[in-house]
Amino acid sequence: MLDYYLPIKHLHMTAAGLSLALFVLRAFWSVRASPILQARWVKVVPHLVDTLLLALGVTLMVMLSMWPHQHPWLAAKLIALVAYIGLGTLAIKRGRTPAVRGVAALAAVATFTYMLGAAIRHSPLSWLAGA
Repeated sequence: MLDYYLPIKHLHMTAAGLSLALFVLRAFWSVRASPILQARWVKVVPHLVDTLLLALGVTLMVMLSMWPHQHPWLAAKLIALVAYIGLGTLAIKRGRTPAVRGVAALAAVATFTYMLGAAIRHSPLSWLAGA
């Protein structure tokens, strides 16, 4: 099973980059109140990418027997994921004004950046952890 570790890890990383790019694009369109947000592909593709991203993350966690209660960085990343999802819905759907949607989008990107640092540094301190 570990023979598949690197391809799964790289797919997970690719899906994360694509997920972030799609989020930023949708958030921009949301702040601008663009009608393209109503396009079918805009409503479907990001959710497919995010589902793949989550499935690959869970697959890696199971493959490596890394559980959030044993690895604080993983627990922090999962908690941040919940915050990212909440901020993302505020940025794209639930924010009542363009300003609220814009601030939520920036906070979501900051949260994503935190998750990236936690994953790379294997620390809940994210980018603040020593190398």
